[in-house]
Amino acid sequence: MKLFQYIRYFFYIAFNWNLPIAWHILKQEIRGEKKYGIHTSGADELGQLEKKGIDTSHATIYMPASYDLLEEIFQQFKPETFVHFLDIGCGKGRAMCVAAYYGAKNITGIDFSKDFCLVAEKNMAVTRQKFPEMLYTIINNDAFYYEIPEDVDCIFLFNPFDEIILDGVVERILESHEANLRKITIIYVNPLHKEVFTDAGFKEVYHYKKLQYLEVLVMEMGDGR
Repeated sequence: MKLFQYIRYFFYIAFNWNLPIAWHILKQEIRGEKKYGIHTSGADELGQLEKKGIDTSHATIYMPASYDLLEEIFQQFKPETFVHFLDIGCGKGRAMCVAAYYGAKNITGIDFSKDFCLVAEKNMAVTRQKFPEMLYTIINNDAFYYEIPEDVDCIFLFNPFDEIILDGVVERILESHEANLRKITIIYVNPLHKEVFTDAGFKEVYHYKKLQYLEVLVMEMGDGR
């Protein structure tokens, strides 16, 4: 079953991107799933949500961030230094699990797919066996209406939706920042709508890109001091 999933994912990426990146990601998928002991591979067009009558018009397909890209990010911006790590559009929980390995102690994930949240719950439970001091919460909700906890200081996104929803999410972030002035770090993978953040006052502090499509932008908003 897992072999079929890998093959299907390989051809999906090769068709939509190119063969070199498909081969690179396939190797990372096999290595990463084994290393972290979780099951998060594959792409999902969200067709099951549409069949249930859920509006997916503003959402992007499910694809997890490449393991090597996550490791690159978390080596530069260490999760252990953050009070509360929030993954918006957490999918099956890959970024949260890897963040836990890099020291994140308080992790929240939110996704509007109940099925993804159930899988994320399982993956986080496996990860917590290795890091029992780690606390996590998985929330099945629409990110547009989600009130950002006032202690969240790191937010991860892998291009989960278009700029319309992102506008609302950034507004929620700014409201949380105003309620508790603090530095907030945004880790934005595949940053197609980065201007939504920069227009809101976030400043770019780090940029990494390889193989054309593996890209991350890190932005920060200060505590006002």
